[in-house]
Amino acid sequence: MSLYLIRRNANYRWLMGASGVSNLGDGVSKLAFPWLATLITRDPFLISLTAVAGYLPWLLFSLPAGVWTDRIDRRRLMVRADLFRMVVTLGVVAMVLAALPPVAAPGLAIAGLCAVAFLLGSAEVLRDNAAQTVLPAVVKPADLETANGQMWSVERIMGEFVGPPLAGVLIALALPVPFGFDALTFALAAGFVWMMVIPARAAPVRRSFRVELMEGVAWIWRHVVIWRLAIILGVINACAMAALTMLVLFSQDVLGLGAVGHGLLLTCGAVGGVIGGLLAPAVARRIGGTPSLWLAFVLFSGCYALIAATDSPVVVGAALFVESLGAMLWNVVTVSFRQRAIPDPLLGRVNSVYRFFGWGMMPLGALAGGLLVAWAEPSVGREAALRLPYWSAASVLAIAGVIGAFTIHLPASDKK
Repeated sequence: MSLYLIRRNANYRWLMGASGVSNLGDGVSKLAFPWLATLITRDPFLISLTAVAGYLPWLLFSLPAGVWTDRIDRRRLMVRADLFRMVVTLGVVAMVLAALPPVAAPGLAIAGLCAVAFLLGSAEVLRDNAAQTVLPAVVKPADLETANGQMWSVERIMGEFVGPPLAGVLIALALPVPFGFDALTFALAAGFVWMMVIPARAAPVRRSFRVELMEGVAWIWRHVVIWRLAIILGVINACAMAALTMLVLFSQDVLGLGAVGHGLLLTCGAVGGVIGGLLAPAVARRIGGTPSLWLAFVLFSGCYALIAATDSPVVVGAALFVESLGAMLWNVVTVSFRQRAIPDPLLGRVNSVYRFFGWGMMPLGALAGGLLVAWAEPSVGREAALRLPYWSAASVLAIAGVIGAFTIHLPASDKK
């Protein structure tokens, strides 16, 4: 890993620190939330609703978030979003303390959990859009691949390598503890972002919300490569959520894992993400941006098929490791390409349109995963039903990869 940016760029250090600590909290809650849901109910559909609620804001609020990101100070927006998430997460602590599982009304408890997930997801939409649009103001254009790779490596280390196993330990201490820890990380992240000193952007001329939004839509529509990438990302994320939303039940009912074992399984994916974040810039320079994207597709489809076909935790961990390598390769190439191509005054809006398609499909994918398992279980049994989202994801992504190979070609200038 090149340490040049970390040594010389204080703003980059603060931004990386904020991302690292907030993702540590996210990694803890990534296990704690679904684990709490499984203590309330064993219904795969109800469990999937918590993931749907958490990702639904990407479908509902991505477009307006882009306008807000371009209108106001992006650093302040990140701080306020993190503080809001801190307050909401403290509310989860209060909820758990008031009604520890088992609960008398599981449907009502899941509804409350969904409401919290929706609020946290809404703040995440604003925070993440602002964070991704602020990076070009922090590092030079030539350093974007390196910066994105390092940022995602740190996020994966904290969010998936350290966070989930730590969550297993914290859950063993007491169920409210991981959520209190998550709230603390949001407070620290807000403080780190507040320490950044970024040159003030010229205040944009305020026009109607619709006019500003349509400028972003019109720009992305004129750039065929970017909107095609957005559509393909939507397919990738929908398949990933259909499969991964059910992973907590797959771990328990097929692999026979407890909280700590499930956390270690997620850690395998984190290791792949860390290594992928470090290697992806070099791979993209060596083979080019377009071949990197289709290599990622091969990894996605093959790994989901491998998970579907096995009952070995070791094999599933290895598949999650390789799948994360592919995800990091895709992210480093496509995000760096967008950050260069999109003008700064439009970056928030265009990025939000991109994420509307790319991330807005995640709640639909999560819902599809839960419905698929609930529909299939009475006829094929619990274990076979839990394998179906993985077979489906492998098949859809194989087809999407073939289509994408004929329709997506990055400009030669991005092949480094």
